[in-house]
Parts: sequence; C-alpha cells; structure tokens
Amino acid sequence: MTLRKPFAIGLVATTAIATLTIVARTFSQTNQSTSLDTGNVIFLHPDGTSAAHWGAARFLNYGSDGRLNWDRMSHLGVYLGHMKNQLTATSNAGAVTHATGVKVDADSYGLDETGKPMTALSGKPQTIMQEAIAQGIPTAIINSGIISEPGTGAFLAKVKNRQAHAEITKQIVESGVDIILGGGEIWYLPKEKTGRHAKSGKREDGVNLIDLAKRKGYTVVYNREELLKLPTNTKKVLGIFAAEDTYNDEPEEDLKKQKLPLYVESAPTAAEMLQTTLRVLSNRSKPFFIVQEEEGTDNFSNYNNAKGCLEAMKRADDAVGVAMKFIEQNPNTMLLTAADSDASGLEVIGEQISNMPLNQPLPPRQKNGAPLDGRDGTGTLPFVSAPDARGQRFPFAIAWTGFADNAGSIVAKAHGMNAARMQPTIDNTEIYRLMYRSLFTKTLPSSSP
Repeated sequence: MTLRKPFAIGLVATTAIATLTIVARTFSQTNQSTSLDTGNVIFLHPDGTSAAHWGAARFLNYGSDGRLNWDRMSHLGVYLGHMKNQLTATSNAGAVTHATGVKVDADSYGLDETGKPMTALSGKPQTIMQEAIAQGIPTAIINSGIISEPGTGAFLAKVKNRQAHAEITKQIVESGVDIILGGGEIWYLPKEKTGRHAKSGKREDGVNLIDLAKRKGYTVVYNREELLKLPTNTKKVLGIFAAEDTYNDEPEEDLKKQKLPLYVESAPTAAEMLQTTLRVLSNRSKPFFIVQEEEGTDNFSNYNNAKGCLEAMKRADDAVGVAMKFIEQNPNTMLLTAADSDASGLEVIGEQISNMPLNQPLPPRQKNGAPLDGRDGTGTLPFVSAPDARGQRFPFAIAWTGFADNAGSIVAKAHGMNAARMQPTIDNTEIYRLMYRSLFTKTLPSSSP
C-alpha cells in the first residue's frame, strides 16, 4: 500500500467553498437546470453537516478523486445560518426558519417571543408544509431520529419547548400529513403500554396515537420489510421503526461495551424510506412535498463518534442519490439540501499521521488537545480512504473541536427544477423561498437584508 500525504479538510475548507462557489456560478451561466413553474419539492436536511463532514465521507467511501451523490448536485450556495438572537443555530430554530422563512430566537419551536404561532414569510400563521396540506398537496416527513426531532417536527408542530415530544408527536399525527416515517414509539404510546419496539410508552395523557392514526386511515408499519412491501396505492403511512432513534448515539467505546450497533438493524435506511415515499406519492396526480432529516449525522458528531458520523453521512448521501435518480425521470422536481449548523467542528487530519504504520493506533488527542478519532474511537487504528485515481489509499483521522453545534462552513445545494435560483451565498430564510416558489409558483419578497 503506497501512502502519500493526503488532503486535510481543516486546512482548506474555506478555500474549497470559495472555489466551489465560482464553479457553481459558471455552471449556472452555462448549464441552466430545468426551470419549470411548479412541481415536487424534496428538502433533505442532513443535520449538522459542514463541507468537512461531506469531505470525510467522500474520502472514506469514494476516495479523494471520487464523488458523492451530493457532489453531483448542480448548484450550491454558502449557507448563512445565524439566528435572530445569536450567531450559531439551534436545531429547533433552524428548522423553524426553514419552515417559515423568517428569523427566530434560538429557543423557538414555531412560536414567537410572546408564545404566538410564527407568521411565515407568506403572511400566514402556517409553516410551508401546513400551507401545502391546506391546499391538498401530498406531503411526507421522514426522520432517522424520533419523529419529534425539529428538522421535520417544526414543519408540522408548534410548542413552547422542544422537549415536549409527546405534544409534538400528537400535533404531527393530527396534522393531516400523508406519510410519517421515523422513530420514537415511546411518544406514541401511553405509559405502561408495550409497543413493537418500546417496553413502555411515555405519554402521560393516556392517548394512544397509533390507534388514533389507524382511525385516521394510516397504515402502520414497524420495520424495513413491512415498509418495502407497502402497495403503491397506500393512502396514508405511519412508519415507527424504533423505540427512540433508529441509531444509538453514544461514543464508540460505550457502544462496544453494550454490544450495540450504530443503527437499529430492522429499521429502514434514509434511502429506503425516501424510495418508498417517492413510490407512494408519485402515484398521486398532484405535485408533492417531502421533508427528510438524517439526524444521525448530527447526533453522532455531538458524541464525537466519528465511525457513526461517517455511517450517517453515507446514508444521507444515499438518500440524495435516490432523489437525483427520481429527478432523472421527473424533471419537475426540486431537490434542496441544507444543514443548519456544523456539528462539533469535524476536521480531517492527514498530515500528522501520513507516515504512521497502518497497524499503529492513533494518539487520543492532537497536540492542541483536540480529541482524535480513528475507525473505532480514540486510540484506535486510523481510517483509510478508498483508492484514488491512481489506486492509492491514505490514512486519516477525525478531529473534533467540541461537542456542540457551530456556525461552521455549511453548504446548501439544489438540483433539478428551479435549481438555478440557488444563490452563491444563501441566507437560511431563503430555503423557504426556494421551496415556496417551486410548490406554489409564487416568488415571495426576501426577508434577508
């Protein structure tokens, strides 16, 4: 195995984003994507992902000369994710901004400072998905975490506290959305009630939301096999694939001690959930709206679990591939991707370990004290990239700046219908405007300065 000095994202992330922005502008001028009036919208939210997260996934799975599905999306913009009252985003407030098109305080889950529902950029006290449901547009939310995770939940629920999982889940089931896929069975069931995954529910109001969903016409499925067998003409779907998240978001060492996998083995992947959703919704006669979140990219990062983070990144990218393949046959579809923050400041480290033997464990920390992860956690063997164009593979490690969500170097991307409307630098409020234009054929005035 020939080892050469590899590319380190941490040293060149800013330069890379600037270069990609220039490329995106050139592509926009010479290769305009299909720009139709209205059509389907797929918003994929790989939570917590920066350019460095995507770069690490590229190295591991395809090599430095390979390309992710995400790389092949046609247009991009550097994403500005600041909140109304702070520079760094929270998952709940970032999702509210995507769902309404307006800046909110960091603690918002759909309500303003006085406790009233946010008025969206459209002028209505509804999120974009609630407005779509009111107009009869088929809709779906998909999450690898509990369904009350704000990346999807904030499109359908409004509460005072993001920890109000029972109330958020109830509002989702009552919202009228056509497809609900994710984890969190404990928040569907009353206390002492045993489920397919949960030993006991956690609802204190006595309501069984699974029974309620069945009365509302939902077909309920609990695992990959049941989901993939759904008939195309299924009207409404509730998929519950884990007691809590479909992943186990703890440090590598803790998972090893407990003999737990990264992801629940019976749960469908993000790509499988999207594929089934597209199969069901594309059978309708109207354009549809899908919001999907791969939450593992954020949660594994916040536990500094590099192995889990990179697995989640691959799953997110596979879902992007499913959406892009659908667009090949259905050009009246817009695909958008955006994170709202950079989870724990992941960076790829290559220079310090390029001459180390591959069978030698990494030091647990860098010289500056930053945690350093190998393929099974700190003090383990390095990751090794997929071969480059010359067949060479390189060792690398993952370093972390902390355990929180940062502003970071976040990139939003667009592909398919109206993708050329993506700006080289895009405020988080603009995600809403892009989706609104494609769903409702109306260009709203920008709320960003």
